[in-house]
Amino acid sequence: MTSGQTFNGMETKAKKVLIADDEPDILEILKYNLSNKGYEVITAKDGDEALEKARRFNPDLVVLDVMMPKKTGVEVCQLLRAQAAFKETLIIFLTAVNDDGTQIKGLETGADDYISKPISPGVFLSRVNALFRRLNKTETKILKIENLTIDTERFVVQVDGKDIVLAKKEFELLYLLATKPGRVFLRNEILNQVWGHDVIVGNRTIDVHIRKIRQKLGVDCITTVKGVGYKFEL
Repeated sequence: MTSGQTFNGMETKAKKVLIADDEPDILEILKYNLSNKGYEVITAKDGDEALEKARRFNPDLVVLDVMMPKKTGVEVCQLLRAQAAFKETLIIFLTAVNDDGTQIKGLETGADDYISKPISPGVFLSRVNALFRRLNKTETKILKIENLTIDTERFVVQVDGKDIVLAKKEFELLYLLATKPGRVFLRNEILNQVWGHDVIVGNRTIDVHIRKIRQKLGVDCITTVKGVGYKFEL
């Protein structure tokens, strides 16, 4: 019997993670490290097997190598996201191709995170845990990361317990980035999710709001990824 995990002080049922990669060594080391932390791990060696096992086991998280035999990770992601059952499933891409174009394509397909090879098991576990913490915190409407607290019910941001006044769009932008620490948000993604599809604003609008957030918080927590977008890191 797989042991449970603790999130926000509550014991929960073990999360199921499907890892798909054609490199046996990577499957072995990631499965070993996740299993040691209480996750239930399923593995697949190609895209077709990943799809079959995703449908059979309904995992909470799917980890996909971008370049796999039979179907690529991007193709698997597209097929999963097209099904209602996998609309909210967490998806992480793994890739040895470290270029902006590949990363942008992966994120636009619907991935929640993107990790480059060679993979550090510690970093990988940290990113997986961060994604699951974000899911658990959405129920309370309070996001707390180290000394930063974002309360969406009271519309309050605090740093070290001190209230920081943010404008509405500044608040929404900060919250969007903070829900997925380490994940790069594309400029178009930010514009669509914060300002909406029907509002016409320029890229400079994002830059101005990011600058104001940084100034008001006095905390180095938003990183610019040149030519791509922004990510939240403390």
